[in-house]
Amino acid sequence: MAKRNWCICFFIALLGLLPSLPALAHEIGTTSVRLTLGVDKRWSVEVTTAPTILINRLEGERNLPLSRDLTEAQARARLQMLLPVLAPHMQLRFGPQAVEVEPAIAEMVIPDDITLPAFVTLRANGPVPAQAETLSWRYELVFSTYGFVVVDELRGISETQWLEGNQESKPFAMTGNVEKQPLSGLMLQYLELGFLHILPEGLDHILFVLGIFLLSPHWRPILVQVTAFTLAHSVTLGLSMYGIVSLPSHIVEPLIALSVAYVAIENIATRNLSPWRPVVVFCFGLLHGLRFAGALQELQLPRADIIPALISFNIGIELAQLAIIAIAYFGFAVWFQRRNLYRPYMVIPASVIIAAIGLFWTAERVLEL
Repeated sequence: MAKRNWCICFFIALLGLLPSLPALAHEIGTTSVRLTLGVDKRWSVEVTTAPTILINRLEGERNLPLSRDLTEAQARARLQMLLPVLAPHMQLRFGPQAVEVEPAIAEMVIPDDITLPAFVTLRANGPVPAQAETLSWRYELVFSTYGFVVVDELRGISETQWLEGNQESKPFAMTGNVEKQPLSGLMLQYLELGFLHILPEGLDHILFVLGIFLLSPHWRPILVQVTAFTLAHSVTLGLSMYGIVSLPSHIVEPLIALSVAYVAIENIATRNLSPWRPVVVFCFGLLHGLRFAGALQELQLPRADIIPALISFNIGIELAQLAIIAIAYFGFAVWFQRRNLYRPYMVIPASVIIAAIGLFWTAERVLEL
């Protein structure tokens, strides 16, 4: 009994801590960085990101009131004022030598139509130091995964790195011959990226999978729902990569948060897998698949790399989902599977907490519009 009570308390306490953590998963795909080494021996860097999120972070650093509902002109003026606060967070090194990065607003788009994406592109440039052999990059205002692309126009090569938050990039060699990344290396890179997209970064995705799991600890309903979710996720990710379907993140993200709340609320309302539940999970899987496509599209992967990258990325996601289910099953559900305590002690309390978190995130993301 003591061990069972400990499991319940630990599980509920863990879920109770989640609202205090920033919902970082929905940042993935909102930031991308492209650094170009030109034939004229100059470098240029472009950072594309969500304007309101960026402005709010800079305001928070200066303890200023957070801006809401800015027009395009207001956002441009506000960000222009905050550029001196932004500049130190962009760090570019050529070997051991740091160069000054002075960003300027190259483009700002905040459309009146909320179905269209809002973005700001910041640009900086300067001369490449003589005798430079490597370069590295660090951007301190991203708290989740983003794509960093280096394009060397003189040698006609490019390299993609996925950086975690304020992580510094690996040195990019500016001299010598560069061999194309082998297929195995590419697939391993995107498998790892898919796994990290869920564990530990995708808090809302973790809660969605837990919501699917909680309805019943038996494998059949779990398998039906996870299969529906996986198929949908894979379909929209692939279609988005080829530009066939797309939705802006400020529409997708509130709906994803709402999907977390929905599965939890349905867990409270029903005891068994209903005929419509896999259909609903499939529809929500379509939304989840749209999330990461934006980031992959920004990288402009060579056409030959798209399919292996997609396959590996999806495998990574599925491995992470299986890890979540295994942890939930062997850590908690196995104690209740053959007892009448599973629903009152596990399903109801955990689903209430997940639903509350999902609704909180929905409201938070809607207010960011």
